[in-house]
Amino acid sequence: MNRNTMTPMQRVLTALSHKEPDRVPLFLLPTMHGAKELGISIKEYFSKPEYVAQGQLCLLEKYDNDCLSAFFYGSLEVEAWGAEVIYSDDGPPNSGQPFIRKISDIKNLEVPEIAETPCLIKVLETIKILKSKAADKVPIIGVAISPFSLPVMQLGFNRYIKLMYENHELFQQLMKINEKFCIKWANAQLQAGAAAICYFDPVSSSTITTRDMYLKTGFKIAKRTLAGIQGPAATHMASGRSISIINDIVKTGTAAIAVSCDEDIGQIKSMCKNKVSVMGNLNGIEMAGWTPETAEQKVKQVISRAAHGGGFILTDNHGEIPFQVKDEVLYAISNAVHKWGKYPIQNNFA
Repeated sequence: MNRNTMTPMQRVLTALSHKEPDRVPLFLLPTMHGAKELGISIKEYFSKPEYVAQGQLCLLEKYDNDCLSAFFYGSLEVEAWGAEVIYSDDGPPNSGQPFIRKISDIKNLEVPEIAETPCLIKVLETIKILKSKAADKVPIIGVAISPFSLPVMQLGFNRYIKLMYENHELFQQLMKINEKFCIKWANAQLQAGAAAICYFDPVSSSTITTRDMYLKTGFKIAKRTLAGIQGPAATHMASGRSISIINDIVKTGTAAIAVSCDEDIGQIKSMCKNKVSVMGNLNGIEMAGWTPETAEQKVKQVISRAAHGGGFILTDNHGEIPFQVKDEVLYAISNAVHKWGKYPIQNNFA
């Protein structure tokens, strides 16, 4: 095979098999920038699957990306349960008041029917459109929020933490319901054409949860949930730290781990070598203030620390690049990957 003519799918699969492809794969995830490309508001952009698919395809070509993302916004998963979604002109749609008003309401929760839920149907239709355009040349990434992390939007942060520590029975009941939903939702995306699922699990990160609590909760939940998902999944900490639980995450059945910009990605890569792949870890928040020169330097630094030997995908640390990040910076990131990410990686260029 000519190492310089790999498709994005070939490049990503080679990297995930812990081998060196032609260059470092790039998962550039400016999930809202498609609205800019189409000249419409963020709210209108997410109103139709045709808009999101067109936006994703524009971004794929513009930045020579190595994936298509079917991610709309995190609060979509509680919108499916009837929760309010609040839109803004320059940021991701957020969840409104938690839809579980009383803790006792957990006893009566029912899993949404995916085929009858409009917001979920829009995502599935987007995946089908992307699949028809990209065929098997570009991986389409679906997203599912972990059963352990979804309650932050279902209950609110404070009430969820209190439930976790003080009401074991209702906590387990909520996890049982959420696990059922997460597995059904992830598998529906795979059946629609997604190549893999990004399993967002920030509450399991050591930024929020102690290792002891993680082993009792998020770890067991991840093992059960990932075992039910009928395709590869990558665990994403959405900016949260994970180095103290990396060896535990490896045992959940995940294929890759997306890590925080606050951690040493070289150290994490060493811990994960030939076990799971590593994704990261450009700082999406700081990216809004980068110059093209800064972007190139940051890409070089991460590649020099983590890309040797494959098993690595360059991306941001949160899974959603802010709307304020300029096109010239996204271009600089893409250009730097193509310039400095060619295998074999040169030493000491950072």
